[in-house]
Amino acid sequence: MSSTLPRAAAVADRRVTGLSREVLAELVAELGPRWQARQDARLADRPRRRAVGAGARYRLVFLDRLLATLVHLRHGVTHDVLACWFGVSRSTITRAVGEVRPLLAERGCTVDGGVRLRTLADVVAHLGASGRVGLLDATEVRVRRPAAHRAGRARFVSGKARANTVKALVITDAAGRLLFCGQTRPGAIHDLTQVRQAGLVELLARTPSVTLLADAGYQGLSTQTAGAVLTPRPARRKNQIPVFPAVAVAHEAERRAHSAKRIRVEHGIGHLKNWRALSRHLGRREHLDTMLPAVAGLVSSQERTPRPGQLHRPPKALPAGTAA
Repeated sequence: MSSTLPRAAAVADRRVTGLSREVLAELVAELGPRWQARQDARLADRPRRRAVGAGARYRLVFLDRLLATLVHLRHGVTHDVLACWFGVSRSTITRAVGEVRPLLAERGCTVDGGVRLRTLADVVAHLGASGRVGLLDATEVRVRRPAAHRAGRARFVSGKARANTVKALVITDAAGRLLFCGQTRPGAIHDLTQVRQAGLVELLARTPSVTLLADAGYQGLSTQTAGAVLTPRPARRKNQIPVFPAVAVAHEAERRAHSAKRIRVEHGIGHLKNWRALSRHLGRREHLDTMLPAVAGLVSSQERTPRPGQLHRPPKALPAGTAA
């Protein structure tokens, strides 16, 4: 079975990969030479037994390898199904996904001007230089339960999700567009502990004029970062001393205003979870270290690419009787 039909179907319909043709063309132009360079370096790393150019040709060219990886990430399709679709063996698909996924993870998230943010330090430096507000949160990906009688089995049990999860740190801009996703930790770890282990506190101390909005799970981080991380006012408990009604209303209004500004990060996390490989991961847990940055980079590239209807959209007509 030729891979021409699967390739045409994946490129023609955005629902297959979740990406537009413009983003796919950008990925091929950017990652194709890097993939070929790594293949050449791998072959040159050992004594050659055949002449240059000898041997069997790839049945799965780079474009097909890229499309197979994208379909796997977007829909969570198994390698067996992709092997049947592209007419190759399962091991070929597994090897292709293992080669392309790290290349996607190294791209980073795209911001204005085509700048790429690959690390947490890059994100903090970008927010400090642009003076924009960032939104901080964590997301959990369900994973398979570790085998019985294995050390550290309980580390992945999340008290919030009541399931085995892996937690990842997410930062978006004020509009909810992804800037970073990574620093994976077992699901049982607290949000504050994850941030401290990621080195965010030290990065914020070295970079002035950075503001991050976070939810109540990060309370106490504002003091450690000299006010760089803003959290909502704690909710009043029933056993606290009552206050004047006007003060209580003002406190509640402040909490709602903070929530209204921070809610956009949930939209960014929702875009991540639209990729089925991250809604529930059934493979190796260590693969999430590359899957999360890879999907975040793809979502970021798609968010920064204007839709065809937005390029040449005619101005809306004013209602009748309305002055121009």
